[in-house]
Amino acid sequence: MIIDALKNSELAECLHPAFKSVFDYVKSHDLLRMEPGRVELDGEDVYINVVEPEGKDKSAAVLETHDEYIDIQFPLAGEETFAWKSRSGLVKLREAYNVKDDIAFYTDEAGLYFTLHPGEFAVFFPQDGHAPCIGTGKMKKAIAKVKVKK
Repeated sequence: MIIDALKNSELAECLHPAFKSVFDYVKSHDLLRMEPGRVELDGEDVYINVVEPEGKDKSAAVLETHDEYIDIQFPLAGEETFAWKSRSGLVKLREAYNVKDDIAFYTDEAGLYFTLHPGEFAVFFPQDGHAPCIGTGKMKKAIAKVKVKK
């Protein structure tokens, strides 16, 4: 997992060939004013979902993992809290891996909570169990999905 300010994104861009295109897009477009939906940067390999989920309480947050995609999450309005736990420590499977949706859910307790604000981001790799959208009210955020192997 990586947590940082968007202005420091170049430090993470070397970790995957598609990261630079994601960060360049986020920096050069006003995602806050965009309607919810999907923006394709490289077909199914790299895309961004702009979403407006309802915030949830920590007790309702469920850790998730992905096998095929890396998530880069960007809060666009207000703050968003995330839960995290290493996948190696996840043992309480709630929903088995769904290949179509590239997601599995766990009921393990998080090992760490952190809060991001607009202008910050978090990168979650397949080894990172994470629970997004912890907070109150409607949120607006962007979630970049980057295929692990290109």
